[in-house]
Amino acid sequence: MIELIRTYQLNLMLLLCGACMMMAILLLITKFLDEKRKWSLFLMELVAFFLLWFDRQAYIYAGDTSPKGYIMVRISNCLVFVLTSGVVFSFNIYLKNLLVNEKGLKINSKCLEGVGIASVFGMFMAVLSAYTNIYYYFDENNIYHRGKGFLLAYIIPVVCPIIQYLVMRKYKKYFSKLIYISIVLYLFVPIICGIIQIFTYGISLVNMAMVSVSISLYIFTYLDINNTVEHAHNIEIQNIEGETKRMQRLFDQTAKAFVSAVEKKDDFAKGNAVKVAEYAKKITARCGLDDEHCDNAYYAALLHDVGLIGVPDSVIKNEGDPNKWDQEAFREKPIIGREIFSNITEYPFLSIGAYYSHERYDGTGYPEGLSGDKIPEIARIIAVADAYVTMTTKKRYREERPDFVVREAFVTGAGKSFDPEFAELMVKIIDEESKDKNLDDLSIIEKELSCKQYRSSISVGIPVEGNIIKIRFKCKLDTDAPNGFSAPSIILFDSYDRRVHVDKKAIKVYNYQEFAEIWFDYNYINTHARRVLETKLDNTGSFDKLGEDEYEIIAAKYEDHVKVIMRSNDYEKQDIIALVDGSTSAYIGITGENCEIKDITIEKTDEAIDENYIPRISEEISYIDHIESDIKNVQISQTRSAATDGIELKNKLRLCFHSMSLPVANFIWHCPYVVIYSSDNGQVGGNNYHEYALIKINGESDISKEYADNDFIMKKKDDFPGWEEWKEKNKKGIDCEVVIERKGSSILTTTVNIGIYIENTTTIKDSPSKVYVALTGDRCAITDIRVR
Repeated sequence: MIELIRTYQLNLMLLLCGACMMMAILLLITKFLDEKRKWSLFLMELVAFFLLWFDRQAYIYAGDTSPKGYIMVRISNCLVFVLTSGVVFSFNIYLKNLLVNEKGLKINSKCLEGVGIASVFGMFMAVLSAYTNIYYYFDENNIYHRGKGFLLAYIIPVVCPIIQYLVMRKYKKYFSKLIYISIVLYLFVPIICGIIQIFTYGISLVNMAMVSVSISLYIFTYLDINNTVEHAHNIEIQNIEGETKRMQRLFDQTAKAFVSAVEKKDDFAKGNAVKVAEYAKKITARCGLDDEHCDNAYYAALLHDVGLIGVPDSVIKNEGDPNKWDQEAFREKPIIGREIFSNITEYPFLSIGAYYSHERYDGTGYPEGLSGDKIPEIARIIAVADAYVTMTTKKRYREERPDFVVREAFVTGAGKSFDPEFAELMVKIIDEESKDKNLDDLSIIEKELSCKQYRSSISVGIPVEGNIIKIRFKCKLDTDAPNGFSAPSIILFDSYDRRVHVDKKAIKVYNYQEFAEIWFDYNYINTHARRVLETKLDNTGSFDKLGEDEYEIIAAKYEDHVKVIMRSNDYEKQDIIALVDGSTSAYIGITGENCEIKDITIEKTDEAIDENYIPRISEEISYIDHIESDIKNVQISQTRSAATDGIELKNKLRLCFHSMSLPVANFIWHCPYVVIYSSDNGQVGGNNYHEYALIKINGESDISKEYADNDFIMKKKDDFPGWEEWKEKNKKGIDCEVVIERKGSSILTTTVNIGIYIENTTTIKDSPSKVYVALTGDRCAITDIRVR
C-alpha cells in the first residue's frame, strides 16, 4: 500500500488539490451557512490546498539544481511547514466560530487561545528553520533531508489538535453526530498519518491526510445542513399539518354546533346529521375515492339539511298524517340551504349537497326534478345515506324500521329513488353491520316491569329457539286491584323488532304476528296459532321448588312447534303451540295485569331438543308435497336452512325447477339461490366446504372472495314488471331455468326470471377435484327439479 501511494503520490496530490479548490469555490457560493463559519471553512480549504500544492512542488523540483529549482524547493518546503501550523490555526478559528457564533455559546477557553498562539509560533519557527536548518536542510544536489530538530515540527500539529479535541469534547452535546464525526476525523487522522510518516520517509502522508479531512469536513457539514434543513422542513410540515388539523377540528366543531342548533327544531332529528355524514363517508370510501372526497362527502352530508332552519316549527312538529303535510314548505328547504352556503366559495360541495340531495334518480325529486347522472354525485351519495338514517330512526309519526325492511327499500329502489351503484353499496354496508349485530341480544331485556293495566307494559321479546331457555322472575300481585284480577302472563309472538304491536301501521311494517297469550293459571288465548294444547302437570317435584312470589318459564322451539312450561309456587302447566309454519320465529314477551314484576333473569342453556321433546299437535305444513323429478324437492323455511343434494358440474348443465315463495315470505330475497361449491361428500356444508358463488334469482349475490373471484351482472329487462308484482308472481309460483357452464377454473352462470337477467362469471382460485351445484334459498319451496 505504501509503495502504491509512493508511486502515484504526485497524481494523488493533484487530485486532492483539485477537490479541495472545488470545495473552496462551492463555499463561496454557499448561502446556507453562517457567514463566519463559511469563511473559516473557506480559509481551511484554501490553506489545505496551498499546503498540498507546495508540497507537490517540493517533490517536483527536488534534485533540480537549476536556479528555478533551487528557489522553488526552498520556498515550497518553507511554506509546507508554515501551512502545517496554518492548518491548526485555521481550524482553531473554525472551532471558535462554530461554538460562539452558530451554537450561541459563551466560552472563554484559554486552551483555544493557547492553541492559536502556539500555531502562530509554529509558523514563525517554520520560517526561522528555513535559515537555521533546524527542521530540514538541502545537500549540494538540492535534495531535502530531515534536520536534527525535525520532530519538533510535529509538536504543534500533534499536541494542538489533541487540546482542540478536549475542548470540543466538553461541548459535545451541542454538536450533531455528523459534525462530531467530521471534527474527530479532522483532528486524529493527520496525527495517525504523522506517526506513520515518521517511519516512512519520502511520502507526504500528513499533508494528503490534512487535505482529505478538509474535504470531508465540508462534505459532513453539507450533510449536516441537509439534515438540519430536512428536520426544519419536517417541523414546518408538522406545524402546517397541525394547523390544518386544528382548522379542520374548528370547522368540524362549528359545523356540528350549527347542525345541533338546527336539529333542535325537531326532537326526532337529534344526532341524525352526524349519522348521515358517517354513512355518506362510508359509501364514498367504498367507491375507491380518496380521503379528500370522503371528507367532502362527510361535511356536505353533515350540513345538507340546514335549510330546515327556514321551515316553520308548526310544519316540522305536525303530528298528523305526513301525506297531508305542507310539502311546499319542505320543498323550500334545499333552496334555503343553498342560499346559506352560497357565499362559501371555498367549499362548493356544501351548497351542492344542500340543494340537490332531495333529487331522485328517476327524476321525481325536487327542487329541479333532475334524474340519473345529471344529479351531482355527492348529492346521490347523500340521498342514499339520508334515506337509510331516516328509515332507521324513530319519527313523530312512526317507529324506526328494522334493517332488513330498509334493505328491501334499497334493493327495490335502486335505479328508481336511488343511484343503483350507491344503493348496492348501502345494501352491502347493511349486510356487514347486521352480521355484527346480535339480533337476539338478551341484555336488552328489561329487569323490571310495572304492569298496571292490561298490557300496559310488555318486555322486549325473548327468543325461543332450538335450545331450552329458562326465564325466572318475581311478581308481586295487587290484592286490591280495581277489577279484582292480578296476574303475570306471557305473549308468544313474532316481529321484526321483537316488540308487541297494536297499531295497524306498525303491525304491517314489523310483520307482527301474535300466536297466543298465556297466563300463569289455566287460561290462554289462541290468537293466531294453528292450535294450542294446554296440559296440567302433576307437580311431582321434577323441578326445583319455587318461592311464593317466584315464577319460571321453560321454553324451546322445534320446527313449527313451541313448548312452554309455566311454573309458580302452587301450580305447573305445559302449553304446546303449533305456529303458522316453520318459517316464523317465536318470541316471549313478559307482561301482566295489576302486578309488579322484577328480578327478571334469563338462562340460555346448551340443551338442544328434537322432535321427541315436543309432541306434534298439528300436521306439518308442506309446500313440496308434489311429484319429484331428478332431485328431491326441498322446502327452505329460514335463510339457507335446507339445500338440495349437490350436482357435480363437469362441463355444462341446465337446472329447471318450480319455485314458490312461502306465505310468510315478505322480501324479494325470499326466493331460490344457486350455490356453487366443493366439499368432500358433495353436500352443502360438508367437510372441506369451499363456497365459490351464491346467486339469488332476485339479482343479488352474496359472494366471498376467499376461494373465488366473481364478476356479477344483473339487469332489468324491458318486461320487468316491478318488484311488487315480482314478489306476487313468486308467491303464486314460477318456473325457473339456470344454465351453468364450466371451462376449467371458469364457471359461467346465466338465468332470467320475471325480467331479471343474471350473468355471473366465477373464477376458482383453488383446484378442487369436483365442483358441485345445489339449490337453496330463503322462505321458498323448490319442486320438480330437472337436471339437463
